[in-house]
Amino acid sequence: MNDAASVQTVTVTAPARLHLGFLDLHGGLGRRFGSVGLAIGAPRTRLTVRAASHAEVTGAERERVLAHVDTLHQALGLEGAHRVHVEEAIPAHAGLGSGTQLALALAAGLRSLHALPPDPAGDALRLARGARSGVGVGLFERGGLVVDGGHGATTGMAPILSRIPFPPHWRVLIVLDPARQGLHGSGEVEAFARLRQFAETSAAQLCRLVLMQALPSLAERDLRNFGAAIMAMQQILGDYFAPMQGGRRFTSPDVEACVHALQRAGAHGVGQSSWGPTGFAFAESAEQADRLARLVRPDARGLDIRVCAGLNHGADITARATAEAPVAGR
Repeated sequence: MNDAASVQTVTVTAPARLHLGFLDLHGGLGRRFGSVGLAIGAPRTRLTVRAASHAEVTGAERERVLAHVDTLHQALGLEGAHRVHVEEAIPAHAGLGSGTQLALALAAGLRSLHALPPDPAGDALRLARGARSGVGVGLFERGGLVVDGGHGATTGMAPILSRIPFPPHWRVLIVLDPARQGLHGSGEVEAFARLRQFAETSAAQLCRLVLMQALPSLAERDLRNFGAAIMAMQQILGDYFAPMQGGRRFTSPDVEACVHALQRAGAHGVGQSSWGPTGFAFAESAEQADRLARLVRPDARGLDIRVCAGLNHGADITARATAEAPVAGR
């Protein structure tokens, strides 16, 4: 007879995302924000959840996970205690969606463990995620490149309007600056409150760039025109957010110099994800991306340059039974 107890363990792996830009910060039609986002293969958040005799959180982002566990216990009526181990975490406040992916990964793990139906949009609201952008939820569910429709008067989570697969042979270069963080929390709220009124003509141009250039070019796998649309968006938005970024389009001047070097060397669609400091660029193949990365690394001291693919599926949620050694006397 086997004395080991069978314990269910759920592991969730969630992708980082690039926030490529907003659509309408003016809001004159009754909706505000709207955004474009892309799931990427790395970095990622990976955590494991299991039932336990007492609550325990180990690994990265411990305090944030503890708070989310308490919230979800109450909101979902969960019983018992849980052990959570965060094996990997997307760098925090780097413009890669770390907070939303961590929250959704934890919620998905607990739901799977308790045989509850998935509800990423609802859990994002419960855990105070997605106040402006809905792409984090859409990418957690399906990956690819998504567009959300922003927030109206009665909107809970911004609806996903479009999802297009990212060409598997294209590559994304991301440039991280470990020495800096982008605006977040109360600083982000204050920044939006201080910004001037966004021009209605700029909102119109952003929507045109997305609908009539970026999305059709992606569907036709035309990287040159896709990149041109993303870069034009980034220039409009970078100029708008510059007063909150030291007068620059990029939070990190080192990242800015690096992505411009990538552009001069042949990369497409350079820009900054969300408030940064992470920058990005696109290449037509893995070979070209590796060449570009090798070219700029010698002059990019202190920066972390990675080559990754777009991810055309959502988070991976895997449940399995594991054997737990019996406790003496039990």
